[in-house]
Amino acid sequence: MLHGLLGDRHDWIKVRDQLEGKGIPTLALDLPGHGENHGVQVSSFDAFHHWLGDTLNARGIDRYCLLGYSLGGGGGGGGASRPPPGGKGGGRGVSHPRRPDNERPGGDWHDERWAIRFEQEPLQNVLANWYQQPVFADLSTAARSQQCKRRGHNIGKSVACMLRATSLGHQPSQWPWLANTSLPVGYLSGLHDAKFSGLATRLAAAAPHIAHAPLEGGHNLHSEQPGQVARQLESWYRALL
Repeated sequence: MLHGLLGDRHDWIKVRDQLEGKGIPTLALDLPGHGENHGVQVSSFDAFHHWLGDTLNARGIDRYCLLGYSLGGGGGGGGASRPPPGGKGGGRGVSHPRRPDNERPGGDWHDERWAIRFEQEPLQNVLANWYQQPVFADLSTAARSQQCKRRGHNIGKSVACMLRATSLGHQPSQWPWLANTSLPVGYLSGLHDAKFSGLATRLAAAAPHIAHAPLEGGHNLHSEQPGQVARQLESWYRALL
């Protein structure tokens, strides 16, 4: 389980509890620059891939399903398309598979501006603006305040480093792999998350074999709807056995 930017492994606790209650083993990781790994740095998606592979290999894990949210979904998608030696698995999550190769990458300067802010400004000031972005439009004022409080333990420079390394502008397009992979791939999207619901529709058209599950909720599905997410993941997991 791979969390999003500013999160940590504890973001998955409600989903993990339900899955493990059903006998499904789980492992949630702190990504580089986050949680107990705030001192770990990666410089690119390729370096992220190697970090993930080394982490799984060190734990003796060679058969797995990857579940990623947002940043973790982007990194996890790369991990699913290029599993470590001996690794087997399928990707599940809420993420951005990068634009098709025939579209302009964009986003680099947007991410760099945020990276500069995380690096140079008081964290709470940046967080207050971060959660005003359109992708978080479904959050209430109270929910935004709570998110800022929960994310206040982060170290701005570590977040900036990870944001630069994993900017969408640097991420290889995963659309060709998604269209042709034989691995089982699932995509969760929130009905109130306009950006990623739209992306899911495009994915379904480009790769109709992908299992898409639209759920009631916004961008932060695993926090808002842990029961629905766990039930869908259990269904997908059981189908692989």
